[in-house]
Amino acid sequence: MKNYLAKFVTTEKSPNPLSFNISLFSGIGGFIAIATVAFITANSNIPLIMAPFGATCVLAFGVPDSPLAQPRNIIGGHLISTLIGLICLYLFGNEWYSLAIGVGAAIAIMQLSGTTHPPAGADPLLVIMGGCTWEFIINPVFSGAIIITAIACLFNNMDKVRKYPKYWI
Repeated sequence: MKNYLAKFVTTEKSPNPLSFNISLFSGIGGFIAIATVAFITANSNIPLIMAPFGATCVLAFGVPDSPLAQPRNIIGGHLISTLIGLICLYLFGNEWYSLAIGVGAAIAIMQLSGTTHPPAGADPLLVIMGGCTWEFIINPVFSGAIIITAIACLFNNMDKVRKYPKYWI
């Protein structure tokens, strides 16, 4: 027990905040991505936005070098997690255990497939609690993830230092 509790003691400190310019650039990228999917959603009959996309933008624009922010992870993570959520919903319904199975399975399968994307961990909760249909995997999940990824590619590379993506597959 003593060794276990010792793990909670640290000597490391939080990293310093990023500069104003980097933070502003990241915020503008997130704004553009969400504005785009929200505008299309508001002006068409195509739902392209969901709450986890806000967290996706934090990764895609705030830490674009992270493996968790790469296109494979954004698109693959959301697709896998949504599919798992839909399977759990249709097999078990909207129950406490289907929520737990959905999130746990999404984490495991994203890790096994190399598509870990933390915002996608919320997808099974959204799908199950919202009683989503199979169409949800296309709109908003796939279409929205593609749009955000495309904007991340275009916008992040406008910066002199950033190179996005680091890899596709």
